[in-house]
Amino acid sequence: MKKIEVIIRPSKLDEVKNALNDLGVHGMTVTEVKGFGRQRGHREVYRGATIEAHFLPKVKLDILVNNEGLDDIIRAITAAARTGEVGDGKIFVLPVDDVVRIRTDEHGEAAV
Repeated sequence: MKKIEVIIRPSKLDEVKNALNDLGVHGMTVTEVKGFGRQRGHREVYRGATIEAHFLPKVKLDILVNNEGLDDIIRAITAAARTGEVGDGKIFVLPVDDVVRIRTDEHGEAAV
């Protein structure tokens, strides 16, 4: 199993969710986060004053998937989240050793 951590623009959440739903991925955790990458934030002018926004609002998705179909899921996320501009986000793929469902004490894929 793999854990996919995805950092994207908040405006792309529905598109990514729908693309994953089309592939049969129904479970995910969504967290509102702030951060920056290479773009180092941006400047805005508000009521005549320049404000530097160092941490930009993003959305983090945590998705647990089987190894089969992983490439399709990554392609779907990339296609749905891409704007072509700096700050589109990142996808991290991490190995998962075990999963335990607390209610039933099931382990592995049965717990997902």
